[in-house]
Amino acid sequence: MGDVAAGAAALSPPPMTKETNLFMQIVVNPDGTVTRPEVPLVPASAVAAGGVVSRDVPLDASAGTYLRLYLPDLSSAPAAKLPVVLYFHGGGFVILSAATVFYHGHCEAMAAAVPAIVASLEYRLAPEHRLPAAYEDAAAAVAWLRDGAPGDPWVAAHGDLSRCFLMGSSSGGNMAFFAALRTGGLDLGPATVRGLLLHQPYLGGVDRTPSEARSVDDAMLPLEANDRLWSLALPLGADRDHEFCNPVKAMAPEALAGLPRCLVTGNLGDPLIDRQREFARWLQDRGGAKAEVVVKLDVAGFHASELFVPEIAEVLFAAMREFVYTGDA
Repeated sequence: MGDVAAGAAALSPPPMTKETNLFMQIVVNPDGTVTRPEVPLVPASAVAAGGVVSRDVPLDASAGTYLRLYLPDLSSAPAAKLPVVLYFHGGGFVILSAATVFYHGHCEAMAAAVPAIVASLEYRLAPEHRLPAAYEDAAAAVAWLRDGAPGDPWVAAHGDLSRCFLMGSSSGGNMAFFAALRTGGLDLGPATVRGLLLHQPYLGGVDRTPSEARSVDDAMLPLEANDRLWSLALPLGADRDHEFCNPVKAMAPEALAGLPRCLVTGNLGDPLIDRQREFARWLQDRGGAKAEVVVKLDVAGFHASELFVPEIAEVLFAAMREFVYTGDA
């Protein structure tokens, strides 16, 4: 980990600036909707890409939600059945898709590297569907592990539903946390959620942290864009100390009762790193035994760097492998 972190320190963000940033291209329309920047979408593929095949499974037609499933090359996978990772993509709750080219590629790489069956959720976006709409869609995806996954041919043949994990990146990391809280009391049999993998979870608060204050010109998540995203995603009238944004401040400790094991990962150059450290300490201090919360927030890089820098993605996948294939899992 240390060698990769040191080497990654020299990595620069992808070729974008604050002005060309995707989040800065969001246009808020007079009717409260937004015009989103165009980002290439790719279809699921029955032809293996790097040994991984994918296909879409409807979830809720009325909401327009679905799951994109990824199955790795089984010839290089362990003999036993594979864990199932339910994945929630990022985009500040406002933009991007399970079919966005870089999230599709990331899930292909994840399925092969862990290895695991990955199910990536296409969920409703704000502000047309403000929070908690995304949490509702995430909870429906968790329920699919009980209601739909056992009958899915890939999962039935190759998946181990006793080893399910909820994972998300950025706003998806926020979603994975709240989906776990919303579904923690459900009987999901034959599925069991063994852990949460919270990568660079998207969090905030009314008062700026030092890493947020330094992010005015950040290439990936500039402060102005961060403010805009929360204004579009939170319920109308809510400020950034709302529990959806700042659970550390707004939620009672007992709300964490029953959470499964957690892995919290992130990058040193992320404007959200201070929030993530605070969140990880909160999980450790109030969520039970420290051994149940694994914290790896020491990797150099920028917000979402795993999508653009293969070396950073490998660090994340290695942490996932260790967490998924050891311990209670």
